[in-house]
Amino acid sequence: MTAALAAAAASLLGVQFRLHGRDPATGLDCVGLVAEAMRRSGSEPVVPQGYRLRTLTVDSLLPFAKANRFDAADSTDHADVLLVMVSPVQPHLLICAPGGFIHAHAGIGRVTFLPGNPAWPVAAAWRLPVTPSSFGN
Repeated sequence: MTAALAAAAASLLGVQFRLHGRDPATGLDCVGLVAEAMRRSGSEPVVPQGYRLRTLTVDSLLPFAKANRFDAADSTDHADVLLVMVSPVQPHLLICAPGGFIHAHAGIGRVTFLPGNPAWPVAAAWRLPVTPSSFGN
Protein backbone atom coordinates (compact mmCIF):
# COMPACT_ATOMS: atom_id res chain seq x y z
CA MET A 1 0.00 0.00 0.00
CA THR A 2 1.21 3.49 -0.80
CA ALA A 3 1.48 5.32 2.51
CA ALA A 4 0.98 8.73 0.88
CA LEU A 5 -2.33 7.70 -0.70
CA ALA A 6 -3.59 6.17 2.55
CA ALA A 7 -2.60 9.28 4.52
CA ALA A 8 -4.27 11.54 1.96
CA ALA A 9 -7.44 9.44 2.15
CA ALA A 10 -7.35 9.57 5.96
CA SER A 11 -7.26 13.38 5.76
CA LEU A 12 -10.66 13.16 4.05
CA LEU A 13 -12.40 11.11 6.76
CA GLY A 14 -15.72 12.71 7.64
CA VAL A 15 -16.18 14.51 4.31
CA GLN A 16 -19.82 14.41 3.19
CA PHE A 17 -20.88 11.83 0.57
CA ARG A 18 -22.24 13.23 -2.69
CA LEU A 19 -22.87 11.18 -5.83
CA HIS A 20 -20.46 12.35 -8.57
CA GLY A 21 -18.88 14.61 -5.94
CA ARG A 22 -15.38 15.83 -6.78
CA ASP A 23 -14.79 18.57 -4.22
CA PRO A 24 -14.30 17.82 -0.51
CA ALA A 25 -16.02 21.12 0.32
CA THR A 26 -19.29 19.90 -1.22
CA GLY A 27 -18.91 16.10 -1.01
CA LEU A 28 -17.19 13.11 -2.57
CA ASP A 29 -18.26 9.76 -3.93
CA CYS A 30 -15.89 6.79 -4.19
CA VAL A 31 -14.33 7.99 -7.46
CA GLY A 32 -14.01 11.51 -6.11
CA LEU A 33 -12.36 10.17 -2.95
CA VAL A 34 -9.74 8.24 -4.93
CA ALA A 35 -9.13 11.21 -7.23
CA GLU A 36 -8.79 13.70 -4.35
CA ALA A 37 -6.50 11.35 -2.40
CA MET A 38 -4.36 10.96 -5.52
CA ARG A 39 -4.19 14.77 -5.89
CA ARG A 40 -3.24 15.22 -2.25
CA SER A 41 -0.51 12.60 -2.59
CA GLY A 42 1.07 14.24 -5.63
CA SER A 43 -0.68 12.72 -8.67
CA GLU A 44 -2.82 14.34 -11.35
CA PRO A 45 -5.72 11.88 -11.72
CA VAL A 46 -7.81 11.41 -14.83
CA VAL A 47 -11.37 11.21 -13.50
CA PRO A 48 -14.11 9.31 -15.34
CA GLN A 49 -17.25 11.08 -16.47
CA GLY A 50 -20.76 9.71 -16.81
CA TYR A 51 -20.45 6.51 -14.78
CA ARG A 52 -23.55 5.26 -13.01
CA LEU A 53 -24.05 4.24 -9.41
CA ARG A 54 -25.81 1.04 -10.46
CA THR A 55 -24.53 -1.09 -13.33
CA LEU A 56 -24.25 -4.76 -14.20
CA THR A 57 -20.50 -4.61 -14.90
CA VAL A 58 -17.36 -2.90 -13.66
CA ASP A 59 -16.66 -1.70 -17.21
CA SER A 60 -17.39 1.94 -16.37
CA LEU A 61 -14.53 2.05 -13.82
CA LEU A 62 -11.90 0.07 -15.73
CA PRO A 63 -11.01 3.05 -17.97
CA PHE A 64 -10.35 5.06 -14.76
CA ALA A 65 -7.69 2.52 -13.78
CA LYS A 66 -6.21 2.42 -17.27
CA ALA A 67 -6.15 6.22 -17.69
CA ASN A 68 -4.31 6.55 -14.38
CA ARG A 69 -1.85 3.75 -15.23
CA PHE A 70 -2.87 1.61 -12.26
CA ASP A 71 -1.11 -1.75 -12.21
CA ALA A 72 -2.80 -4.99 -11.21
CA ALA A 73 -1.89 -5.92 -7.64
CA ASP A 74 -0.96 -9.52 -6.93
CA SER A 75 -3.21 -9.53 -3.85
CA THR A 76 -5.41 -7.24 -1.77
CA ASP A 77 -2.53 -7.09 0.75
CA HIS A 78 -0.38 -5.31 -1.85
CA ALA A 79 -3.06 -3.05 -3.32
CA ASP A 80 -3.64 0.69 -3.08
CA VAL A 81 -7.18 0.70 -4.49
CA LEU A 82 -9.78 -2.05 -4.59
CA LEU A 83 -12.77 -2.30 -6.89
CA VAL A 84 -15.44 -4.26 -5.03
CA MET A 85 -19.01 -5.24 -5.78
CA VAL A 86 -21.21 -3.90 -2.98
CA SER A 87 -24.10 -5.67 -4.70
CA PRO A 88 -24.42 -7.49 -8.03
CA VAL A 89 -25.19 -4.11 -9.62
CA GLN A 90 -23.00 -1.70 -7.65
CA PRO A 91 -19.22 -1.43 -8.08
CA HIS A 92 -17.40 0.62 -5.45
CA LEU A 93 -13.82 1.84 -4.90
CA LEU A 94 -11.95 1.48 -1.61
CA ILE A 95 -8.56 2.93 -0.66
CA CYS A 96 -6.34 0.55 1.30
CA ALA A 97 -5.13 1.91 4.64
CA PRO A 98 -3.36 0.38 7.64
CA GLY A 99 -5.84 -1.96 9.33
CA GLY A 100 -8.62 -1.59 6.77
CA PHE A 101 -10.04 0.62 4.04
CA ILE A 102 -11.25 4.18 3.52
CA HIS A 103 -14.27 4.76 1.34
CA ALA A 104 -17.13 7.16 0.59
CA HIS A 105 -20.11 5.46 2.24
CA ALA A 106 -23.45 6.48 0.69
CA GLY A 107 -25.51 4.91 3.51
CA ILE A 108 -23.64 6.68 6.30
CA GLY A 109 -23.34 9.83 4.20
CA ARG A 110 -19.61 10.48 4.59
CA VAL A 111 -16.09 9.21 3.98
CA THR A 112 -15.38 6.58 6.59
CA PHE A 113 -12.90 3.91 7.69
CA LEU A 114 -13.81 0.23 7.34
CA PRO A 115 -11.61 -1.96 9.57
CA GLY A 116 -10.44 -5.43 8.57
CA ASN A 117 -10.89 -7.15 5.24
CA PRO A 118 -13.31 -5.90 2.59
CA ALA A 119 -16.87 -7.00 3.26
CA TRP A 120 -17.60 -7.41 -0.46
CA PRO A 121 -16.25 -9.48 -3.37
CA VAL A 122 -13.14 -7.92 -4.89
CA ALA A 123 -13.42 -7.42 -8.66
CA ALA A 124 -9.97 -5.81 -9.09
CA ALA A 125 -6.98 -4.79 -6.96
CA TRP A 126 -4.63 -2.08 -8.20
CA ARG A 127 -1.37 -0.40 -7.29
CA LEU A 128 -0.75 3.20 -8.26
CA PRO A 129 2.21 3.82 -10.54
CA VAL A 130 5.44 4.73 -8.81
CA THR A 131 6.17 8.45 -9.11
CA PRO A 132 9.14 10.40 -7.72
CA SER A 133 6.88 11.77 -4.95
CA SER A 134 5.98 8.23 -3.85
CA PHE A 135 9.54 6.94 -3.40
CA GLY A 136 10.05 5.73 0.12
CA ASN A 137 6.29 5.24 0.71
